[in-house]
Amino acid sequence: MRYWFVMPIDDLQLAAQKIAGFINTLNKLGGMKLKFRITAGDGAKDPAGLEARVIYVELGGPDTPLLTQHNGELLRALETIAAQMLRLDQREHDLVSFDAASFKAIRAQELKMQAEVAADKVIRSGVPFAFPPMNSRERRLLHMSFREIEGVETASSGEGLDRFLAVFPAGKTHLPVAAPARPRSFDRPDRGGDRRPGRRDDRRDRRR
Repeated sequence: MRYWFVMPIDDLQLAAQKIAGFINTLNKLGGMKLKFRITAGDGAKDPAGLEARVIYVELGGPDTPLLTQHNGELLRALETIAAQMLRLDQREHDLVSFDAASFKAIRAQELKMQAEVAADKVIRSGVPFAFPPMNSRERRLLHMSFREIEGVETASSGEGLDRFLAVFPAGKTHLPVAAPARPRSFDRPDRGGDRRPGRRDDRRDRRR
């Protein structure tokens, strides 16, 4: 896997210190109980070549289960915040990678199994299959898994958080495929109250 952008993190040591400060603040003010180890530079390279990481953060401690539940939602959120702290473009978020309890390795095996099931379904039915929207790393994992399976082709569609991977019978990527719905856990809650037609804000009533 090749990456065609220039590494924007000029000072890896300073970047690692900022991430360490962020995690320490999370422990102190957020009440989390996390241990961490940060590796920067050549030692942070992904041996599988799935990420272009130059900073690798391994998390542990009593609150590790909180990071990996709900398909690693909190783990990915911390990773995203760290990338934003370093002012990385969304396409450069792979430069900073967080992991806990080998979550990413386990997830890779799960995706490989899902790829095999989806491929069998597509080959048998001749109908394209779409995976739910997922991050770029997981889409790459799926693409690589499907390369080992004959009879199917893959393509990514959509933009941003709605980008997803679709599986087609070989030579039939022209077939239409419906965009899947984003998982509910990815949706932001409506903090403005219920704005459905016919529903009014009753805060004034409560003040009486």
